Amino acid sequence: MATQAAMRAFDHHRGTVVPIDRAHVDTDAILPKQFMKSIERTGFGPHLFDGLRYLDVGEPGVDCSTRPLNPDFVLNQARFQDGSVLLARRNFGCGSSREHAPWALAQYGFRVLIAPSFADIFFANCFKNALLPITLPEATVDALFDEVWGQPGYALAVDLPSQTIVTPRGQSIQFDVEPTPKAHLLKGLDEIGATLTLAPRIRQFEDARRRTRPWFFSAPH
Repeated sequence: MATQAAMRAFDHHRGTVVPIDRAHVDTDAILPKQFMKSIERTGFGPHLFDGLRYLDVGEPGVDCSTRPLNPDFVLNQARFQDGSVLLARRNFGCGSSREHAPWALAQYGFRVLIAPSFADIFFANCFKNALLPITLPEATVDALFDEVWGQPGYALAVDLPSQTIVTPRGQSIQFDVEPTPKAHLLKGLDEIGATLTLAPRIRQFEDARRRTRPWFFSAPH
């Protein structure tokens, strides 16, 4: 039984910040429903924020490189092209519980999401997909928006072990994260991967059951 990490681990990350300056961004805006037909966990990055990012109506199987871009949307602006830290307003990821939304964010290249609040299921799904969602006070998020808009190339350094964010001017911002999802993210483990690390104990338990309760394992007559 394999015990290796099931996803990309996270410890430190520094990336350009992309500001999504709107509240209550739901999962259908993050990844519209028509792109959820595939059960494969690949190919969603080009359709991230599809309805905001392109000027036409997106459909599965269409080559996104030929579609007209919305020049006013942040992902299409040159200064945010290589962004990997998303800054949003309250209640990010609300709406349906589709895990495809974190898939699209991760496949686009985001590693960190910062907002005053997240929808609960979306928040949990982020940790399962190598994304670090960080909740900060609204006033702190407001200040970060101001700095991002005022400084091209604005980047944040995120340190998960110490639970700190460092701004370009050297300000250190503390954030909270629950111990279990933190440990899993540091090791690159989703829930299945975390369970597989217990494989020796599971086998030991099952072997003991076979010895003490052999009738559980005998074929019916």
